[in-house]
Amino acid sequence: MPIDLARFYKAANPSRPLKIVQAEDRQYYIDFSSVRGGDIVQELERTIARLSPGDPTTQLFTGHIGCGKSTELFRLKAGLEGQGFHVVYFESDRDLEMADVDISDILLMVAHQVSESLEKTGIRLQPAALEKLFRNLTETLQTPMEISDVSFSVGIAAITARAKESPELRSQMRQYLEPRTKGITDAINSDLLGPAIAALQARGKKGLVVIVDNLDRIDPVERANGRTQSEYLFVDRGEQLKRLNCHLVYTIPLALIFSDDLPRLANRFGIAPKLLPMVPVETRTGEVAPQGLALLQQMVLARAFPKLNYNERIDRIDDIFETPETLVRLCNISGGHMRNLMRLLYGCLQKQDPPFQQATLEAVIRDERDALMALIDEAEWQLLFEAVRQPDVQGNEAYNLLLRSLFLYEYRDRAGRWFALNPVLKETRRFAAWQAAQSSAAQGRPQ
Repeated sequence: MPIDLARFYKAANPSRPLKIVQAEDRQYYIDFSSVRGGDIVQELERTIARLSPGDPTTQLFTGHIGCGKSTELFRLKAGLEGQGFHVVYFESDRDLEMADVDISDILLMVAHQVSESLEKTGIRLQPAALEKLFRNLTETLQTPMEISDVSFSVGIAAITARAKESPELRSQMRQYLEPRTKGITDAINSDLLGPAIAALQARGKKGLVVIVDNLDRIDPVERANGRTQSEYLFVDRGEQLKRLNCHLVYTIPLALIFSDDLPRLANRFGIAPKLLPMVPVETRTGEVAPQGLALLQQMVLARAFPKLNYNERIDRIDDIFETPETLVRLCNISGGHMRNLMRLLYGCLQKQDPPFQQATLEAVIRDERDALMALIDEAEWQLLFEAVRQPDVQGNEAYNLLLRSLFLYEYRDRAGRWFALNPVLKETRRFAAWQAAQSSAAQGRPQ
C-alpha cells in the first residue's frame, strides 16, 4: 500500500485538532490514557451522563496548550452525542479578544453559540428578555443594528464581532452590561437555556452540554486590581460562570493549577480542575518510558497508515523514516507534546518526501532549537535550571511563564507532579555549559 502523500500532509497539519466526531479523523486517534494516569474524558463524560437532566454540572479542563485538549474534547462531544445529548462545542478565541475578556463577554458568547447551534437543528427560540436587553444596548451604543430584524444568534454575533475588533466598543458595552450581569444570566437561563432543553427533550435528547474550548489561551495580563485575567474570571467571578443552567465544560489556563488560588477555584466550582498531562518519554529519574514512546510512534505512523493495525504500521516504518531510530529521535525530542510532535513531523514533510533522512530531521530540530533559544532571557534560564535541579517542586508560581512558553513541561506519575525541560532546549550550548558546571561542582573541581 503506497503512502497517500496528500492525505498524509493534511493529517500531519499541527494546527488541526482531530475531530473525533468525523470518521476520517477517528482513524488517526491514539488513546494515551494508559500513560496519562487515566481517561480524563471518561471522567468528564460520566459526571454529565450519570446525573439527571435537572442537575447541571460545571467542569474545568486544563493542560499545556497543544497537548491534545481539543482532540479530547471532540472525543467527549462524540461520546455524549452517542448517549443522546445535544453538544455545543466552540473555540472561544474566535469570538473573544483574548487579551481583554470579561464575564459579560463569555455570557454573550455562550448565548450566541447555543442559539446558533439550535437554529441549525431547526429550533428557533425568541428570547424576549435578551432581545430587549440588546435592543437597549444598541440604542445606548447608537449602532444602526436592530436585533428584531434578524435571528437572535445573527444579531448577537454581529455585535460581538464588532466588539472584538474595537476596544472602544468593548468598553462601552461593558459599562452597560457588567452592572446587569445577574439579569443577563437569569435571562439566558429563563429565555434561552430552559426553553432549549425543553425543546431538545421533546425531540428525545437527554439534555444540553456546552463545551467552551480555548479559554486556556486567555492572555496572562494584569487587571487594574493586580489580578491576572484568569484569576479574575475563574476565581473572583467563577460563581457567575457556574450559574448557567446547563452542563458546562470550560478550559482554563494551566497557570491556575500552580496558583495559590487553586483551593478557592475548586471551592468556587465545587470540583477540582481536570488536568490532561503530557505523554512521558522519560521517567522523572531519566529512564526511557517505553509505553509512552511506543504510543507516540503509533501517533506518527497512524497519520501515514490509518487503516493498518499496530504491528502492520511498525512494519512500514522504513517507508516513512530512514531508520527506526529516526522515528524514536522524533518522538523523544517532542517531549510527548502532541502539537510539537506534529510540527516537527510537518517540518520534515515540508523539506522532503518520505522516507525522511536523519539529516532532514536534525535540520528541523536545529531550526526549532535556535528559534526557542532566542526567546529565553537569563532570568528564565536560571528558573529552568532550578526546575531541572528540583523536578518535583510543588506550587512554584514562577514556573507559570515557563510552562506557558513551552520551555518547561509538566508531567504526572503515581508519585505526583514533576517538571522537565523541553528536550529541544537540552541540546543548546547554554544547557550543555550548565551541565558541565554542575558536573565539575559535584566532583569538587573548580568551575
